[in-house]
Amino acid sequence: MQENQNAKYKVTVLIPTKNGGILFKRVIEALLLQETSWDFEILIIDSGSKDGTLEFCQTLESKIRFHTISPEEFGHGKTRNLGISMCESAFIALLTQDALPADSRWLQNIVATVEQAPDIAGAFGRHFAYPGGNPFVERDLKEHFNMLFNYPHILKLDTEESYNTYLSCPQIWHFFSDNNACIRRSVWEKIPYPDVEFAEDQIWAKKILEAGYAKAYADDAAVFHSHNYSVLELGRRSFDEAKALFSLFGYRLCPSILHLLFYFSRSSMKDISFSVNSKLIFNQPIWVLKSPLLNLSRQIGYYLAGQAHHLPDFVTDLISLNQSIKKGNLKSKMLKQKYN
Repeated sequence: MQENQNAKYKVTVLIPTKNGGILFKRVIEALLLQETSWDFEILIIDSGSKDGTLEFCQTLESKIRFHTISPEEFGHGKTRNLGISMCESAFIALLTQDALPADSRWLQNIVATVEQAPDIAGAFGRHFAYPGGNPFVERDLKEHFNMLFNYPHILKLDTEESYNTYLSCPQIWHFFSDNNACIRRSVWEKIPYPDVEFAEDQIWAKKILEAGYAKAYADDAAVFHSHNYSVLELGRRSFDEAKALFSLFGYRLCPSILHLLFYFSRSSMKDISFSVNSKLIFNQPIWVLKSPLLNLSRQIGYYLAGQAHHLPDFVTDLISLNQSIKKGNLKSKMLKQKYN
């Protein structure tokens, strides 16, 4: 596959921002310390920050590029497409403002994963939970990426067996996270991100697989990325996730009240067992007490998402965490979080 050999940079690191806060500054500091065998640039697309994010970028104008858009112009796929269109690099590394590279080799490793073969369209890496946060989130992230690690690290629909496996577990095959990813620009030119509110990365992965390209997993290119959602925030975030998965892929995460009660009970029992075995019940009792409420909120969000087509648009907008953040109506704890 022909790449642009005349570009000034081999790689552009693209980060959409809005009120990134202290954590975003740490992300930039970590990027400036990356050890690579080639030059790279950093491009920030900001959509209306009012917390000093833009001013911070301006102090580093010699080291990063930044571009501003209005909050109304932002879209997860749309804004990333804009950023990629502004680059001439052969590869685009994608982060979010709260995804902190775990070490100084993150960028080198995730690009190398895509470069393994010319038909690899993109790669994504592992997520670690930030220290000192929700221990159940830490457990869940570890379990999720350990499961992905046990699958082939390069997936492609090139045999009847692989296609049948894809049909049996499509959510694993098209899982992709542009919180921590790298994509090949020449493939993006043919298959750009879809302009959707949520899950743009997973739709893109599905499209590239079905177009005959491969996707890869970079276990050695990790970031710290997790949230300590409040009970209400988790329900709203779960609503956004499940609504997108249902509308885009037809997955109904919680189809009925009975399913809601079953999944709530199962997840809460799992947390209790984990709490006892890990001694969390003594070491972090607040999280243990909070976990049933978080589990219930998650399942309510999933259930409401399955009913969203019956609800007026203004109601779904009120429930949606993504809409509140996009419109600037939410002063969320997660946007102000400081991590150790």
